[in-house]
Parts: sequence; structure tokens; C-alpha cells
Amino acid sequence: MYLSFSYQTCYTLPMVAKHIKELVESPTAGVIRKMFEEGALLKQKYGADNVYDFSLGNPDLDPPEKVVESIRRIAQDTSHGCHSYMPNAGYPEAREAMAQKTSKEQGIPVPGSHIIMSVGAAGALNATLKALLNDEDEVIVPCPYFTEYDHYIHNHNGEIRRIKTKADFSLDTEAVAAALNEKTAAIIINSPNNPTGRIYSTGDIAALAAVLNAHGKKTGRYPYIICDEPYRAITYGGKKVAPVFPAYENAVVVTSFAKNLSLPGERIGYIALNPACKEAADFLAAAIFATRVLGYVNAPAFFQKVVTESWDAECDYSLYEKRCCELTEIMDYAGYTYAKPEGAFYLFVKVPDVWNDDDMAFTNHLKKYNILCAPGSGFGGKGWFRIAYCVSEKTILNSKEAFYKAAHER
Repeated sequence: MYLSFSYQTCYTLPMVAKHIKELVESPTAGVIRKMFEEGALLKQKYGADNVYDFSLGNPDLDPPEKVVESIRRIAQDTSHGCHSYMPNAGYPEAREAMAQKTSKEQGIPVPGSHIIMSVGAAGALNATLKALLNDEDEVIVPCPYFTEYDHYIHNHNGEIRRIKTKADFSLDTEAVAAALNEKTAAIIINSPNNPTGRIYSTGDIAALAAVLNAHGKKTGRYPYIICDEPYRAITYGGKKVAPVFPAYENAVVVTSFAKNLSLPGERIGYIALNPACKEAADFLAAAIFATRVLGYVNAPAFFQKVVTESWDAECDYSLYEKRCCELTEIMDYAGYTYAKPEGAFYLFVKVPDVWNDDDMAFTNHLKKYNILCAPGSGFGGKGWFRIAYCVSEKTILNSKEAFYKAAHER
């Protein structure tokens, strides 16, 4: 007996994964990138000076001269094998350089063996989650948060457990304690936070460590603290990001040079594991294996070499702080309420009361005034919207009346 299928029948079979199709078509999927693309179209129509695009966290400061000089020098290397594979964890010299950087930040010695070079912070986070998660394990995420965490966690069959932060967006350790259970594998903290700019204090970290240690003693499972830190260096008013390694053994840093050195397109970052972690050998082996099987194989060779010799380049972030001040002055003038950022380059702003917390509708309303901002719902922050002020001062200053009109007209 022969089976036959018409071309029409074959053509109507599903061609992509159902859950991916649903995610792509959801209202909040890729909302930031969609705004960015809409901005490009608006600029073509109205001219770049008449469009105020605050949608994407794309650093507009140039890389420091030390980085540029390293790029020039390394690009001239034509020696045999200079583009070859290296160990999956990265060049030994790159790992040692990142260990030096991490030791300085954490205040304790970190060996190069506890560093894994990665394809940006996103690659580092995916490799870390791949190494840690069993099916249906949970990862606690304080809200608001970087929206891609949902996808990274689900990539590895985990479940996201969202918890509220306090009114000022600081860490609520009571909410963390209430969310812990036998399936809790990790908590992701992002400091300075995207989208709020909040920095978690030393007290926050100590309280979080106490809660996790108590849970570990009770259950035998000590969840990891995953510190997502690409904005660590960009802080205001003398604020510092608190080290986590001295406070908690099962701590790992995932980070990149996308924001601090303005290299987002080069996709270079790393994983750093606390040397006090008792299962360090197993974690490192698993994360290196994950780097390979996720298809990254290794971090980009060229920029491993670049950051090895330029990671400590002096950077001036005062322009971001200046733009923050200019933008908050505009928000005050227009009558918006906002969370004053302590770092990064985002302003998280409350939707005007008359909009009843409908941030999706309000950000669509902003488009009428050629303003593009990301709705807070995409970050787990309903009723707010995010302004990325890593843009020109001209864009910020010229947006003043547009923001005012958007707040007072419907």
C-alpha cells in the first residue's frame, strides 16, 4: 500500500517550532528591537533631528583610545595560526587578565582557571544556565528585569520565578525567601539594573546571602547567585557595585565589555566563578562543555586578545551622568515621575496617571510625537517605560516639548 501526499498538504505542515512562533508573535516579543526599527523608518520620513529614539541601549561613546590602539596592533598580526582555535574556555592569557579584573572588583584572589571567556554576557549567561539547570528547575528574577532572561531560562528547560522588588526597586529579600523551594537553582541579580539603574547595596547582598544560606542548610541545595554585571563600571555619585564573592560561596559573575568599553557588537565577555565554590570543578567543566555544545565553541579570538591588553582602559562616563541630569530636568518640567538611576544609562519613568498603568498604549502614544521608548511591561514593570539615554545630547534636549505635549495631550 502506498501513501501519497499532495503538495498542498505538505506545504501546510508546521515549518517552525510552535512555541517559538507564539513567542515571536506575542505583543511584547522583541519590543525594544521593534521600536529601534520603527525609529529608523521615522528618521527616514521626518529626518533624524526630528525623531527622539530612546529605545535601544546601544552605547554611543567611542571605545577608549587604549582599546583602539590594541585593535590596530592586533589586526596587523599575520603570524601562522593567529586565527586558530584555542581551548574552549579561552586563551590562557585572556583568562588570567579577566581573573585580575575580577579579583580587583571582588576583593579576593580569583585564579584564571575560574574564568571562561564567552560570547558576550548573553553567551555567558546561557552557558551558566545550561550548566546549572535540570528540567523545571526555577530561577528567581527580581522585577523589573532584562526581558531576555525569560528566553535564556526557557532555553534550558527552566522556569522563571518573578518576584517584586521594593518600592524604590531595591532587593526585597523577604520576597526572595518566600519564593525559594526545592527546585530553586539560582537567582539572577543585575546591578546596576536594566531598566531601573538601581545598584544593590552591600547590605542587600549580605541579606540575600543569609536567606540563601538558610535555605541551603534546610534543604541541602544552595542556589547560585548569578551576577549579571555589564554595567558595573557605569555608576554615579560615587556609588559602587557591591562584591558578592566574599558574601556567598555559590556565586558567579557573567559580564561583557559591551557597555563599559562600548563594544556591544564585538560579543566578548566572560564567566567568573567564586573560588570558594565547593563544586567549582564540576561547574567549570559543565560551563565549558555548554560553551561548546551551544554552538559558540569559543569566544571570538580577536577580541579576546584585545581585551586581554585593554580591559583596564580609562573611561569617562561623565557624559552619561550629564545626559541623565538633562533628561531628569525634562521629566520634571513635563511632570513625569521616575526612579533616579544610580548607574547604567536608563531612566525608568512612570506612565502618567490618566493612562491607568497602560504602558503599551502610552508608548504607542509617544510615537505620535516621534518619541520611541520601551514599555515597562517588557521588563516586568507594568505602568512604567524605559528611556535609554545613551544618545546624543541634541536628541535629549530637542525632545523637551515633545515629552511635555505627550504628557498633557491624548
